[in-house]
Amino acid sequence: MALGLVAATAIALTGCTDSDASPSDQTDGELRQVRVAALPITETAALWGGIKAGLFEKHGLQVEVLPAQGGAQAIPALLNGDIDFAIGQPFGPFRADLQDLGVVVIGNYASSYAEGDDINAVVASAKSGIKRPAELAGKRVSVNSLGAAGDVTIMAAVEKDGGDPSSIKFVEVAFPDVPAQLEAGNIDAAWVPEPFVTQLKSRGDTFIVAPYQAVVPGLTTLTTFTTTKKAESDAKLVDDFTAAMKETLTWAQDSANEAAVRQAIKDNLELPEPVADSVKLPAFGWELDRASMQALAELAQKYKVLDNQPNFDRLIQQR
Repeated sequence: MALGLVAATAIALTGCTDSDASPSDQTDGELRQVRVAALPITETAALWGGIKAGLFEKHGLQVEVLPAQGGAQAIPALLNGDIDFAIGQPFGPFRADLQDLGVVVIGNYASSYAEGDDINAVVASAKSGIKRPAELAGKRVSVNSLGAAGDVTIMAAVEKDGGDPSSIKFVEVAFPDVPAQLEAGNIDAAWVPEPFVTQLKSRGDTFIVAPYQAVVPGLTTLTTFTTTKKAESDAKLVDDFTAAMKETLTWAQDSANEAAVRQAIKDNLELPEPVADSVKLPAFGWELDRASMQALAELAQKYKVLDNQPNFDRLIQQR
């Protein structure tokens, strides 16, 4: 499905090694070239759709989207100047801030839902016999990136249901590899976003829990971040990108544009059309929910995923 995109991550994000190169340089009348790392998942449809709708060109930008497995993997490319911005889970920026690397979160991108069907979930193999969160204790559960929102909220959900979170055996599996790994019995359950939740349920695997809703309803799932250096040395680029992103996320959240957003999924992910037309889309929006990010970081420290709390006053620089 998206294996080619995921496999290309290392090449795409490390292929440019000349840190003196300036992909965003602009001459009068020309579009500025901008490189953005993002996960090859349905949530990225807002970005893809906004580009196709001309919302970035309207702000003088020509955007190249590079696939990334997670926000943490984009940090080195940001610091090297190989990309300008990244969209990913908050944990990449969390860890970067703990190392004082000069990474700042400038806006939200997507959030989960406080109630109803959520955009990610833990789904267990039908043959595993797992029916509830507590039964994930002692089992092999995959996440796309260890030490991030997936395993942190799963541990909290398991503990809330009376299970032992410390006994869960987390393994790292890229989202597109999950269906085959579950089928082969290499893992018992997996934390996945759409479209994989819909695909796995439709083939008979068992929905266990939406861990975000169980722990921090409405949790920020994807943020937009860059470097302090970029924000200070090229404020106009950051301002233009911010304006384009605000407009894009507002556009994507408007139900009148849902068909265009879903078409972006079809154009960029090799999904069956019924899946692309039915997957749950996130709540798109630019305004950060600092409280939910802090709650997530506190859980991460509780479960020893983070040693300390990030400096949120330094990290969050809402544009």
